[in-house]
Amino acid sequence: MTTDQENSMSVTETGATIWLTGLPSAGKTTIAYELAGRLRGEGHRVEVLDGDEIREFLSAGLGFSREDRHTNVQRIGFVAGLLAANGVKVLVPVIAPYADSRDAVRKRHQAEGTAYLEVHVATPVEVCSVRDVKGLYAKQAAGELSGLTGVDDPYEAPESPDLRIESHQQTVQESAAELYALLSERGAA
Repeated sequence: MTTDQENSMSVTETGATIWLTGLPSAGKTTIAYELAGRLRGEGHRVEVLDGDEIREFLSAGLGFSREDRHTNVQRIGFVAGLLAANGVKVLVPVIAPYADSRDAVRKRHQAEGTAYLEVHVATPVEVCSVRDVKGLYAKQAAGELSGLTGVDDPYEAPESPDLRIESHQQTVQESAAELYALLSERGAA
């Protein structure tokens, strides 16, 4: 690398995967987009891998069995790892209900030398069901939906995430700022 290339490198070339896990309607996507805006404003390259978009475009045809959920998480983790290894900050607001699936993604990132942070958006199910952004809790309560994560399907909360955000006790901006502080502390912002 030449001196000019070294001097032109910036913080935007430090990639990382930031996985926001939590129940449906916990605030994962809202926090991710809030943080993405701040990071982009500072010149960082940022992508948000939204779970709903991934299901439509990358994981179409997968259901919600444990095996299909694992496959979905591994696909997302693979794409996130590729982007992060190429200098992108990848925000992944995806439930990823099983600890072993999240651990597999973390281990793959570690093996590649790519930064990975797990953030638990720890919003209680009672709060999520009131927010009910997509109407999932109402459908489940009406018997129109089964297999809702955290209600009648398991959610294995992270035991020791890099950060736990209590989104129901602070604003979206405060939650994003808390996550930004972690990224700064870890040299990723």
